Amino acid sequence: MDYTGISREAQHLCILVHGLWGNPVHLRTVADTLRKKHPEENLHILVAKRNSGSFTYDGIERGGERVCQEIEEEIKKLAKAGQKIKRLSFVGYSLGGLVARYAVGLLDSKGLFNKIEPINFTTFATPHLGVRTPLRGWHNHIWNVLGARTLSASGRQLFTIDKFRDTGKPLLEILADPESIFIKALAKFQRRTLYANIINDRSAVYYTTGISRTDPYTDPSNVKITYIKGYSNVIVDPTVPVAFSDSEETESTFYSRFLRSSQTTLGRLPFLFAVCILIPIGVCAFLINSAVQSLRSNRRIKLYEQGLTGIQPSYYRVPVLITGMREAVEDVYENLNSAQSHEYLVAGTEDDAAHEEPPSPGLARPASWKSVEIPQDMTSIEKTTTNETWQHDVPTLALAPYQFRMIQALDDVGWRKFPVHIHKARHSHAAIIMRSEKPSLDEGKIVLAHWLDEEFII
Repeated sequence: MDYTGISREAQHLCILVHGLWGNPVHLRTVADTLRKKHPEENLHILVAKRNSGSFTYDGIERGGERVCQEIEEEIKKLAKAGQKIKRLSFVGYSLGGLVARYAVGLLDSKGLFNKIEPINFTTFATPHLGVRTPLRGWHNHIWNVLGARTLSASGRQLFTIDKFRDTGKPLLEILADPESIFIKALAKFQRRTLYANIINDRSAVYYTTGISRTDPYTDPSNVKITYIKGYSNVIVDPTVPVAFSDSEETESTFYSRFLRSSQTTLGRLPFLFAVCILIPIGVCAFLINSAVQSLRSNRRIKLYEQGLTGIQPSYYRVPVLITGMREAVEDVYENLNSAQSHEYLVAGTEDDAAHEEPPSPGLARPASWKSVEIPQDMTSIEKTTTNETWQHDVPTLALAPYQFRMIQALDDVGWRKFPVHIHKARHSHAAIIMRSEKPSLDEGKIVLAHWLDEEFII
């Protein structure tokens, strides 16, 4: 699969980065659609290849360093061929969006953005806030603990139980630190756009892919969703995403349903039933494979850190703070992950939750948490809405204090956020970019059409 082209005229380079367990083939439709819209005379495309398959277990920073090396080599190769790159864009899918956020911080810290102008930064279904399920009770942390330990370094980072270098904080929190090289680099792009599935994303749910402290789409039957005209009721209108017929009734429905499920054993039955009865063989295979892949990943990490894999880590280890069985395994992981149901803060207790003490050791929340005030201003979608009442009808998710800080920092940078409503596929994580050539996933072409028609700056 080669979409790069041979023209020496293109001065704009667009890098595509795949997700966990992924490979360049997953981005075939993205690359093909991008090429049809922009011929090789206008755009050079690089589909990152060196962080494929089980290599995605090795951690976001190592993936980012591999992608950086690939980009630098590509720019040098093009320069030797007489093609000078003046503009740069990134597209990250799922975990690839986090890898791309890490990579741009490294590139900027090395001075690349002083010579090449950053234009577009786009993510599709990227878990910007991690994949920790918003749960509060100790009995509800089983998946947050188990899941974090099944994907080696990447799993610990996605579930935010890692401590990145000498910061004592999770890598994802550092990625969103206002004083980090990563936020500084992200802010330099002319446009930052994200697309987030509102339902049926078994890998990364709306609150994290949409960078939001609420999720009004938990029960779509309770809301009236508004769409952008011309995109087949797939792209939700971010200015007025939902409307409620009776705010008091809806709020009561939200709270009564989810507080009941969070406070009773019955609320956990889907997860327990899936683990104990429906997929025991799959779970065993998943855990065995995870153990094997984690061991292999640990070995690769040791070789990588010793500079024995063709890349010198020290070359990219700059100060990060400015002031200081793939398909089967993936299917099991997604089934377990999607069996969780979110919990919400009781109305009026947001400040208490923001200042709560860290959980006991071993739970999937870092001990480095600090008190934080929950931001009162809304996310980018909520800021621009013409219906100022809708967000007050939705309870605040039981996020961690550091996640509220991340939301604030990322929103301060500014994003154009587009919720996506995939109707036909029960696996919207794959459909949002049409990860494979299946008719059930073809609504992803509508998402890509909106991105290229309305958002991508050439």
